[in-house]
Amino acid sequence: MADTQQVDPKAERKAARLAKQISSFSKAHGGAEGQVAYLGERGARIVLVGEDGNWGDLVAPSHEIAEKAVEKSGITTHESFDGEFAAKVKTGRYEWSRMAGIQVGGPKNN
Repeated sequence: MADTQQVDPKAERKAARLAKQISSFSKAHGGAEGQVAYLGERGARIVLVGEDGNWGDLVAPSHEIAEKAVEKSGITTHESFDGEFAAKVKTGRYEWSRMAGIQVGGPKNN
């Protein structure tokens, strides 16, 4: 039985571009790990954590494209953002001031 699944060239190009960005992040930060999270109709968020503790994220138009991108990049992925994986994230003053401003009446987010 022949495989009748169509390959969407636009989706493949997007996955390849995201994989390139993920690989660049990984190279710049001594390696990286990631987690893919659903964003509903907006697609999926790819959270990246470098071995040096720096982090970032990318948004893919679908969960399938996000999964293809992380697979192509070769990074390790996690089912959830918790435990040892989450503990690798290093946050700085900016993140703490933004979190405080949003959550407990810290500086306004103007």
